[in-house]
Amino acid sequence: MKSSLTPIVAGLALAAVAASSTASAQTVLRASHQFPGGQGDVRDEMVQMMADKVAEADVGLEIEVYPGQSLFKAREQWAALSRGRLDITALPLDYASGRHPEFSATLMPGLVRNHEHAQRLNDSEFMGMIKDVINEGGARVLADAWLAGGFASSVNCITAPETVDGLTFRAAGPAFEQMLEGAGASIASMPSSDIYTALQTGVLDAANTSSMSFVSYRIYEQVECLTEPGEHALWFMYEPILISEQSWEGLSEEQQQALTAAAEEAEAFFAAEAAGLDQQMVEVFQENGVEVVSMSEEDYNAWLEIAKETSYKNFAENVPNGQALIDAALAVE
Repeated sequence: MKSSLTPIVAGLALAAVAASSTASAQTVLRASHQFPGGQGDVRDEMVQMMADKVAEADVGLEIEVYPGQSLFKAREQWAALSRGRLDITALPLDYASGRHPEFSATLMPGLVRNHEHAQRLNDSEFMGMIKDVINEGGARVLADAWLAGGFASSVNCITAPETVDGLTFRAAGPAFEQMLEGAGASIASMPSSDIYTALQTGVLDAANTSSMSFVSYRIYEQVECLTEPGEHALWFMYEPILISEQSWEGLSEEQQQALTAAAEEAEAFFAAEAAGLDQQMVEVFQENGVEVVSMSEEDYNAWLEIAKETSYKNFAENVPNGQALIDAALAVE
């Protein structure tokens, strides 16, 4: 009896060891972003989709998603990623322009005209130059994403440049800050996740951010007027999904392939959703009693003239390859 049980016991022991070995072989990547989790924000949904697809691939790879700044604050993510302390992030790239000023080109007033133009930019020399800087900084792009945005204020509607004179404004990055200052606004810098409280407490009179962030952060509860992107969108921002180069190099070829395939699906999902986000924002703000306006072509051109004398000029003069980046972006029809 004893001898007949021994092989069974030995087999169970071997199975347990094998199971333990499989569990220990599982690679876990941590993905952090600032956006609300599980509430319909398409940037969160992109990352969650990647996590689901990678799990389905069954290549010993798992992505743990930490939304809503639960792992790293919005402004901390690039440094953590480039140093290998964070594996994956969905990041407004301009947030890292303090370290890499070239990134401000991805939030330059009027440089991207519409969603179709943004898609064409993804495969352009311009984005090749930007991605070279990303790579040199210790990261790589998994999925491209561009969001349109607008302006909102608790004081008055933002249309022509004179409508911002005297307002305290949150702009999403240096290029917009310089343009708005050129029109007479004061600037208070902060991530989009802080806009709601700043408007609520009177720190801000107005802000610009992406259409998705205007909805996700419920900005409609704190403003009287929204300027939608419309036909004359000044505001487009590049918000890719990035992976640390250290983390990427630590994956097997099979895991890299599964992650790349998941990222391609997430990018395609986002591209299909992007244009609809603008209309979704308009509807949500109107439902909450906020006036919605659009810039005229005259307003748009007036802003561009200010931008050329402020943010464009400063970028060209003070950023490595600044003029080349602007020229490369403008060359994409």
